[in-house]
Amino acid sequence: MRRIHVIGIGAGDPDQLTLQAVKALRGTDVFFLLDKGEVKADLTGLRRDMLDAHLPEGSYRVVEARDPERDRRAEGAAYSAAVGDWRSARADVYGRLIAGELGEDQVGAFLVWGDPSLYDSTLAILEEVLARGEVAFAYDVVPGISSVSALAARHRTGLNRVGRPIRITTGRRLAEGFPQGVDDVVVMLDAHQTFRQYADQDIDIYWGAYIGTPDEILVSGPLAEAAPRIAALRAEACERKGWIMDTYLLRRNPGNR
Repeated sequence: MRRIHVIGIGAGDPDQLTLQAVKALRGTDVFFLLDKGEVKADLTGLRRDMLDAHLPEGSYRVVEARDPERDRRAEGAAYSAAVGDWRSARADVYGRLIAGELGEDQVGAFLVWGDPSLYDSTLAILEEVLARGEVAFAYDVVPGISSVSALAARHRTGLNRVGRPIRITTGRRLAEGFPQGVDDVVVMLDAHQTFRQYADQDIDIYWGAYIGTPDEILVSGPLAEAAPRIAALRAEACERKGWIMDTYLLRRNPGNR
């Protein structure tokens, strides 16, 4: 039976691959990469750099396919439907790749930024492919260093305070209000810099973009002071590269809820 590795590859630094991930890489015949277009071509380049850093030349194949576009204009109730349509379109691509590019006794792999369990759709998409019954395969998951862990490490801080919970959420959810009963909030997938909504509160921010890559940018400090700087750096980076991936931790003074 065909086998698939879903490998967490960290936030961008080839040195963040775990020994388990490297072992899985070395046991893979075909790597499937989804191309997000010219603007994000360096994301594909980073994946290829990781393979070059850890695998002998000629020991594997790379197969690329275009990543389906998602309707990013959808809001409200239409948002979930748009994500569902995009995942199904991705399942079409995954199914074709596995059936057409992977031999019955071969091993393929999908390389996932950060950790496959955290705000990533690969596992759900593979389950959809299996549910269709058009191609059979077994798969396993190799955890990776998430951008959340890498962010905390780069800022030399913990994610939680003694005896206190943390919340990991999205910019879309943060826009609905600061989570109740939680003072340490990690925010991902925030294209709208929602942290600015809370700049009048006693909150510190630990922000990072392109974490683990040569383009890494880090900012920390009181939110009121850091927010304008982050906005300027973010705008410059988006103009220069055409895309940005950032994550941040908001740390509120418990006395100012």
